[in-house]
Amino acid sequence: MSLLSFDEALARLLDQAQPHAPLETLPLAHCDGRVLAEHVVAPLAVPGFDNSAMDGYALHVADFAKLPAQWPITQRIAAGEVGEPLAPGMAARIFTGAPVPPGCNVVVPQEETEANDNQLRLLADIKEGQHIRRLGEDIALGCEVLTAGTRLGPPHLALAASLGIARLKVRASLRVGVLCTGDELTPPGEPLPPGGIYNSNQFAIGALLRRLGCVVSDYGKVADTREDTVAALRLASHENDVVISCGGVSVGEEDHVKAAVGELGRLDLWRIAIKPGKPLAFGKVGTADFIGLPGNPVSAFLTFVLLARPFLLKRMGAVVVQPSRLPLPAGFDWPRADKRREFLRARLEQNSTGQTQVSLYPSQGSAVMSGLAWADGLVDLFPGTTVKAGDTVHYLPLAQLLD
Repeated sequence: MSLLSFDEALARLLDQAQPHAPLETLPLAHCDGRVLAEHVVAPLAVPGFDNSAMDGYALHVADFAKLPAQWPITQRIAAGEVGEPLAPGMAARIFTGAPVPPGCNVVVPQEETEANDNQLRLLADIKEGQHIRRLGEDIALGCEVLTAGTRLGPPHLALAASLGIARLKVRASLRVGVLCTGDELTPPGEPLPPGGIYNSNQFAIGALLRRLGCVVSDYGKVADTREDTVAALRLASHENDVVISCGGVSVGEEDHVKAAVGELGRLDLWRIAIKPGKPLAFGKVGTADFIGLPGNPVSAFLTFVLLARPFLLKRMGAVVVQPSRLPLPAGFDWPRADKRREFLRARLEQNSTGQTQVSLYPSQGSAVMSGLAWADGLVDLFPGTTVKAGDTVHYLPLAQLLD
């Protein structure tokens, strides 16, 4: 079977990702990380009135070509207060955010003035309209401020709150069941038997899913028998929208996931031209979507963030599902081109001249988990690519892939 390209595999996954239908309306405090289900239109203008952008003095200038030497200070206006109309030639002490009084056509910062005995003297030139934030300058009444499909974060919640919006309609959280196959897997904290390995995938994939806002059900380790694999998949599919397995998607005698999924639904087993990685399974178990990740911990992690994560985000109703790639100079040589798309563990460092460059972890082996813990990003190398120090490479920040 020929290898699928990374882009082809991702396109196939996204083509199968149907947005999660259930919606719910939640208070803002519970909307962080959720996907907005409908557009939000501004119910008011921001600012809601002309106001001062500075602590200083509001002036009514009748003629900017003939400024008086001194300005009588006739009132004091703090934020939350409304001043009296300002007559020509008069000044008002004003503070940031306070409504400018009727007649005001300029605000002068206090550091550009001198005030004594309620008389103001200007120490700098002024121009009409300076330091006045106008009604609707930030947000116009009735304009669209948040778009359906936005994955909400603190700035979006602050924006909604600034408009007096207390609740938002969002997509319901995806329910995802996770199971790991392999008799060799041992829970951390227990004695490691001969031939055993500690189960790291359970914690990595669970944490990644929770960061996406999914409701995670952990079904633990599944024994390497067809009967146990079928029973675990059946239960997980009844209780979740998506089921993710780690391991058992190859064609070995102890790899039972392929047959079990075929018994309960349908399965496409893909071999993808990526490194690390390669085997990825996708299909249906009952009504639940199924994704089978490789058992190798580094391969499982990277295939999740690069392929499963975009699929899940689209299922959640998100519009933006792929990370940005940053063009940055390489601080390394990579002389051996590969036929597959490579994702190298990397991080940003400064060279001797202070320039930011991309450095690689010394070992890029697919079993080296220490490289992932060290890295703050990935270098995305297309097939057949070699790199010399100073060349521009495509860098994917892990911060985008882990959120």
